[in-house]
Amino acid sequence: MTQVQDTKQRDANEEAIRFALYSANEHGVRFIRLWFTDILGTLKGFAITVDELEDVLRGGASFDGASIEGLAREGESDMVAMPDPSTWQVLPWRPRENAVARIFCDIKTAAGKPADTDNREVLRRVLRKAGSLGFTYYVAPEIEYYHLKSSEDARPYDAGGYFDQSSDNAGADLRRKVVIALEEMGIPVKHSHHEVSDGQHEIDLRHTNALTMADSIITFKVAVKELAAHNGGYATFMPRPFQQSNGSGMHTHMSLFKGDSNAFYDPSAPGNLSEVARQFLAGLVRHAPEITAVTNQWVNSYKRLVPGLEAPIFASYTSGNMSDLVRVPTYRPGKEDSVRIEYRAPDSACNPYLAFAAILAAGLEGIEQGYELAEPIKGNPFNMSSAERKAHGVNELPTSLDSALKLASESDLLRKALGPTVMESFIRNKTLEWADYSQTVTDFEKSRYLKML
Repeated sequence: MTQVQDTKQRDANEEAIRFALYSANEHGVRFIRLWFTDILGTLKGFAITVDELEDVLRGGASFDGASIEGLAREGESDMVAMPDPSTWQVLPWRPRENAVARIFCDIKTAAGKPADTDNREVLRRVLRKAGSLGFTYYVAPEIEYYHLKSSEDARPYDAGGYFDQSSDNAGADLRRKVVIALEEMGIPVKHSHHEVSDGQHEIDLRHTNALTMADSIITFKVAVKELAAHNGGYATFMPRPFQQSNGSGMHTHMSLFKGDSNAFYDPSAPGNLSEVARQFLAGLVRHAPEITAVTNQWVNSYKRLVPGLEAPIFASYTSGNMSDLVRVPTYRPGKEDSVRIEYRAPDSACNPYLAFAAILAAGLEGIEQGYELAEPIKGNPFNMSSAERKAHGVNELPTSLDSALKLASESDLLRKALGPTVMESFIRNKTLEWADYSQTVTDFEKSRYLKML
């Protein structure tokens, strides 16, 4: 960062601090939640009173950093939660009296350096690499989830189908409240609708830079769960909560910009996809299997990545097939800025900071190494023989968390993207999860084997 950029950053930070202090006074904020996420993307944090706000905004607040190690934490470590004042927002679902605000924090060491385990810093590091190549990375996720009766009653909150517009749909009313809350917090929504299965909904966020979007996704999940609870229901982002229903994905639309110009757009290229876009897409296809452990990080994630659920099982791309890993939406004349790539593997339960970092790293590798993009697959690769898929250079995505972890642990690209500390902690956490799952006697096993054997 140059001296001029550093001065601009300090000025912007000071302005954001002044706004946060003004907003706290204007809205009668009494408590401020300092938010950050652990290695797994689980929201963590603690609260301060408004009397402490200015000191914490300028100097941070100490806490036990072991809380960000997930299930594999060892001992205690002193860390500092340093608020990012640009993320200040009052929580609209909390009472107006004694209002509550939230602010995202960067995690620092006691010496003031970025912590190796800070998710926001992991993503920033890959974004800086994109910036060094002249690119800004924009993303727009389609986030699916389920509204249920309650945490104890897992029946769907409503009965509806794809794009249903029933006026007496309780789920639609609850979805509308979520959209309003997000808009009040400065998180713009592009579309919202009922999904395929009973109780399943989708809200699509308008594109923005990847770090802001990762923060927005964490806020989105809190808003959905809080408003569901306030209305006597429950919400889940579990990748596939019901065997008879579709899973919940987070299809992510993405593009690279150079200044105000979409680097993915070329009016003279086939499909209007520039060489940069084709190389980025080739990077996604080539490296998808090794980053799947990050985009699909739970045991249950692999119950969604199966045939017949419009979820990918092969590393292929297309302009139309909803079962391919990467889709290139059809170009609309006059919409140059909307030329983009849709990556369909992630589910809505992933850690968005690490997922965006891994996806961007894969795409940038394609650009830096000049990967050549094969022709798109025509038809569904699931209907091809293994020999035909091999001839087209189509690899399979991992079919379990265990197989995904094996590929991830051997990935130099992923290790560079996440950093060795986060990489090792993530693999350790997920290995523990797989071990627990492998030793669990399930209802399926009891019903099939208990009387038979």
